[in-house]
Amino acid sequence: MKRSGGIFLLVSFACFVLLAYGQGNEPLRLAQTIPMPGVEGRIDHLSVDVKGQRVFVAALGNNSLEVIDVAQGKRARTIPGLKEPQGVVYVPDLDQIIVANGDDGTVRTIDAKSFMTVSTLMVGGDADNVRYDSGTGRIVVGYGDGALAFIDPKAHKLLGTTKLAAHPESFQLEKSRPRIYVNVPNANQIAVVDSGKQNVITTWPVGQFRANFPKTA
Repeated sequence: MKRSGGIFLLVSFACFVLLAYGQGNEPLRLAQTIPMPGVEGRIDHLSVDVKGQRVFVAALGNNSLEVIDVAQGKRARTIPGLKEPQGVVYVPDLDQIIVANGDDGTVRTIDAKSFMTVSTLMVGGDADNVRYDSGTGRIVVGYGDGALAFIDPKAHKLLGTTKLAAHPESFQLEKSRPRIYVNVPNANQIAVVDSGKQNVITTWPVGQFRANFPKTA
C-alpha cells in the first residue's frame, strides 16, 4: 500500500524515556508526530540510538533507511538504495547501523556518522529480524525458509547458521544464558536455540496461538 502524502512517525515520549533511563510505571503518552515526506509504502522495524536521540526506521516499501532526530523532531536523513529493508539494529559499541534486506538477502552495515556503507554480507533470502548480542559482540539475523545467521560485525564475517523448521519472526536473546527464543509461526512453535553451540535445544508448541510474530524480553 502506497501513500502519496508520506508517512508519519509517532513518538511516545514515555517509551523513549523508558529505553533511555529504565524508569518504570510511567504511562505512555504521545509527545510528537514526525513527518517523513516522500516515504511511501509500509515501514518495518525500528532501532534507537539513545545517546544520540535518534531513531532508525526501516522503510521497507520505500527501500530506504530513515534517520529521525527525536530531539529536533524531524527527519535528519534518508539513506536510499536498500532492497526491502526489514530488520535494523543500532550497535552503540561500533556506532554502526545493521540493516537486513528481505529482497536480496543481504545484511548491510552503515556507519552512523558518515552514513556510508561499510560492508554488505549475503546471508539468504527474506533477511528479516536483527538482534545485537552485546555479551558476545555478534549480530543475529533471521532469514529464509528457516535459519538464524551469526555475524561478526567487526570482521564483517558470517560465523555460522542454525537451521529452523520455518521462517523465523521475532526472537529475543536471554541475558544470563546463551539462549535465543525464536517465534516460528509457520511451524506452530517457539524454538529454543543455544547461541553458543548454534543448535536448537528444544521447541515449544504454541497450540492455538499461531500468530506468534512479535516478542519482547
